[in-house]
Amino acid sequence: MPSPCDPAHAPAGDVGAALMMIDSRLKSIHDGRTATDPEQQELIDQFAASLGPGGVDDVLDGACTLIYMFMRWLRMAHEDHGKDVIEYVVPNLVATMRMMPKSVPPETIPTMAGLVIAAGTGLSPSLWRKQYGYWTEDEMTPLEATAFLLAEHINRITEDPDFATRLITEALTRSDEA
Repeated sequence: MPSPCDPAHAPAGDVGAALMMIDSRLKSIHDGRTATDPEQQELIDQFAASLGPGGVDDVLDGACTLIYMFMRWLRMAHEDHGKDVIEYVVPNLVATMRMMPKSVPPETIPTMAGLVIAAGTGLSPSLWRKQYGYWTEDEMTPLEATAFLLAEHINRITEDPDFATRLITEALTRSDEA
């Protein structure tokens, strides 16, 4: 029986905007800037305000698509080595989020873990989350952190600081060509 959370039924959202936000965060961390630059934060706020309600939903769906794509790549990489992606990725992700209580409130960790588990089992994180209602304000930063941490995990595995971004960019390019 098909699942109502099948990725074929999920909106892809604005993957480009979501990727831009994650890539920007990755680059700032690698440049040693752990605090958000006030000027950069102002640009992010202006960008978010320019999106409007529908645009924000598109970026949320785009972030979920990133999580799905990152977990799909991780699942294939782990299966190539006879390992279970859920067993190896989720505990690490949860432990890291627990060390970030200012950015990721403890009460949001189960939802973020659920998104990753949904994606890791081939379900749409976006549709999985929507069955529990609309996103809350408290979930916005943890959602970004989840996508960021998965991208960083991929970059560490591949020993390439741009691999996760390139993975998505190449997938977007291939889909545009098709």
